[in-house]
Amino acid sequence: MTNWTAENIPDQTGRIVVITGASSGIGAAAALALASKGAHIILAVRDPARGDAIRARISSQHPNAKTAVATLDLASLANVRAFATRMGSTVPHIDILLNNAGLGLQPIRGTTDDGFERQFGTNHLGHFALTGLLLPQLLAATAPRVVTIASIAHRRGRIDFADLQGERAYNASKAYSQSKLANLLFAFDLARRAATTPLLSVAAHPGVASTGFVAAIGMPAYKAAIGNLAIRLFGQNATKGALPGLYAATMPEVKSGQYWGPDGFMEIRGQPRLAKAEPQAKDLETARRLWEVSEKLTGVSYSL
Repeated sequence: MTNWTAENIPDQTGRIVVITGASSGIGAAAALALASKGAHIILAVRDPARGDAIRARISSQHPNAKTAVATLDLASLANVRAFATRMGSTVPHIDILLNNAGLGLQPIRGTTDDGFERQFGTNHLGHFALTGLLLPQLLAATAPRVVTIASIAHRRGRIDFADLQGERAYNASKAYSQSKLANLLFAFDLARRAATTPLLSVAAHPGVASTGFVAAIGMPAYKAAIGNLAIRLFGQNATKGALPGLYAATMPEVKSGQYWGPDGFMEIRGQPRLAKAEPQAKDLETARRLWEVSEKLTGVSYSL
């Protein structure tokens, strides 16, 4: 695809968009881009102060933009439920849900408020619960979309049902890759389950984006410096990293069940195009089992 940028996003006036993790990185870049096209943006963030900073940045660039900050901690199912309840009472429908927030490569195993391994619990289970709880508002929209941000790290991922929470043997990279594979399995399975509804479920990934992600994961300073240097040299910035997700969220030719990413070498950087999902992301039995486990763990069932 030749030189597709945020300027090519169709008019979004009147559309309500919820973006998780919108206080930094590609989430903030997506919020700025969609606000510039007239969308009403709900900045769903763990830290309201950082959300307010992005909201002020949007307002300075687009004075007429409609934005709101709402607290969302995907590592707490109680908080996810509270957020969904607030959305139910404040917005009439949701046109786009951008499941963007992510936690990665935690060097020491941690747990969410509900006792889940932190990466799996935040990246997958939190978004699984959120999407299910917001489903009534999504289906109230004319042409709703759920866009789930995955990663090229899914290529190394396997769903370890025997040790889903990494309690027996924890490895940061393995846990992260598993969570991003779970994102893809979820997005594809939601597309199948919602096939008779207007809802589109699409996945996307940013390639390798320079968002400060490595520096924020608690590794030794010298390793973080090397990692961030490599990302700056070979990856792309957050604005460009946000493009595949924005394309998936807004372009009329996008179809449910698709997966979008950069078109460059190994999908590390470049313009949006259809991306390659590994065979384990398309395994129907794994998807079915993961969905059932996710419903059980979160207590959230989908009315599809």
